[in-house]
Amino acid sequence: MIGTAAWLGSLAGARLHARQLPPARELPPTTQGPPQQGTPCGGRSSNPRTPCQSDVDKMMAALPDKAPAKPLAPRKVLVLARAAGWVHSSIPLAAKTIEALGAKTGAWSATTTYEAADINAANLKQYDAIFLDNTTGCFLDDPGDKTATAARRQALLDFIRGGKGIAAIHAASDSYHGTSCDPAQGYGAGGGQPLWPEWNKIIGGYFKFHWNDPQLITVKIDDPKSPLTAMFHGQPFEIHDETYTYNQESFSRDNVHVLTSVDYAKMSDEDKAKEKDPRSDHDYALSWIRREGKGRLFYEAHGHGERVYAMRAMLEHILAGVQYALGDLKAGETP
Repeated sequence: MIGTAAWLGSLAGARLHARQLPPARELPPTTQGPPQQGTPCGGRSSNPRTPCQSDVDKMMAALPDKAPAKPLAPRKVLVLARAAGWVHSSIPLAAKTIEALGAKTGAWSATTTYEAADINAANLKQYDAIFLDNTTGCFLDDPGDKTATAARRQALLDFIRGGKGIAAIHAASDSYHGTSCDPAQGYGAGGGQPLWPEWNKIIGGYFKFHWNDPQLITVKIDDPKSPLTAMFHGQPFEIHDETYTYNQESFSRDNVHVLTSVDYAKMSDEDKAKEKDPRSDHDYALSWIRREGKGRLFYEAHGHGERVYAMRAMLEHILAGVQYALGDLKAGETP
């Protein structure tokens, strides 16, 4: 059990803005509050659509006051929080974060759904962007209805290619890869093969391995001039979270414009050795953007642990990323 003083100290550290910290700044390994009392909470609890109140409080305290761009029109974001594979405890908190970011800054209004059936052409007409909240596995598919599956997939492709946006966090890249969409047949094991190549290219890469939470990672800023990284002020920073790597064949800088990445040179040999068959180029991007048809995609690899949503600079990064996906924030996007 964490004492009150220690908890408050961790909370204060999590709320520090990027420029208030020295280079290679570090978030404490845990910012979890006192044990929750009463109703279960969090995505892996018996009440999986309710975030824990202490996590919500820390997130709300870290929210930025202003969006980096003025919306060109009133914006609506659909948060899809359906996980067909591993279910993350942070899913309801991430959904609440997107709702709160939009409400506080006026950048958008958000609606959260856990139903893949809501990804259909008629429903999506009212939205300007979709936020994929740790959507693992074959998250759009209905195993018993191939027609519905095909329609949902096409609706998502048409949505972004027609000029709208997708923003995605963490396990959204742990989707549509492996040997089969059936978890019993080894879905996602060891990266595997692309199961929906069009989507695998759009999202920018698919999961191969992760360093376990709370692995310490130094994040370097690949594009310090981008408005999507302005909150980091060109300075590297340290973070404790679960950090993904991507199949060598699935991720390439030829396909995306990289914003941040793992500073692999600063990892210990012991930590590097945890990954079997590492990428030969040691290129481990963390966030990126790309165009798809007339639309836009933003992806951020961190967001496994609740502590990430109490980091003001990370919330500013996500805010900017969603505004890019909406088309309100312009940024260099050439791979």
